[in-house]
Amino acid sequence: MPRKHSIKTYIKDGFYHIYNRGVEKRNIFLDEQDYKVFLSYLKYSLSPPPKKNAVLKIFTLQGLPFKGVPRMPKNFVNDLELHTYCLMPNHFHLLIKQLTEDAMRSFMNSIITRYSMYFNKKYDRVGSLFQGVYKAILINDNSYLLHLSRYIHVNPSEYTSNLLEAYSSYAEYLKIRKTSWIKTDFIMNFFEQTTIPEIKKVNSYKQFVENYKTDGKLVLENLTIDG
Repeated sequence: MPRKHSIKTYIKDGFYHIYNRGVEKRNIFLDEQDYKVFLSYLKYSLSPPPKKNAVLKIFTLQGLPFKGVPRMPKNFVNDLELHTYCLMPNHFHLLIKQLTEDAMRSFMNSIITRYSMYFNKKYDRVGSLFQGVYKAILINDNSYLLHLSRYIHVNPSEYTSNLLEAYSSYAEYLKIRKTSWIKTDFIMNFFEQTTIPEIKKVNSYKQFVENYKTDGKLVLENLTIDG
């Protein structure tokens, strides 16, 4: 029987919770550089590509010096949006919107392949880094989507009491940091409405994330990573 969420439904304009963790539950981020490298792969995949008249650079290709414009990884700026994320020592969570029917598969294959190659080279290891294929949940309910954003942003509380110190998009939602490739408007617009019962109980997104009384796991029953 396939593992939960290993079979995926790909639809245009669909919201997805994507997650994966290290093989054998091992840590996939061992130092600050590792977090920053993973984030750089997200950034370059979701930012407008450099202009075609980019400056020539000296780089290495198959062990030989070469002058030119290095081949850039595939860009997804018109195919996919990243709404929230958090990176934990042994796993990650992403909330994305797929703008085209099959962008998520190519995007995740690109990010995971590039990061695994970086990690294995840095730590002189071979083999799979992640526990199988990434998992994905298609989200069809706005209340679930709102609670998912909260769940992702409080996830690092297991490791830090200051959520702003975590590797997550929480600082973007509090407008402490501005990052063009993190799309906060969709979720933040809920707080200008009163159509979702949960929002009537709070005054701000910060209050919703940090002070909402109900445990997110009770609201999001199928959210936890497979054992």
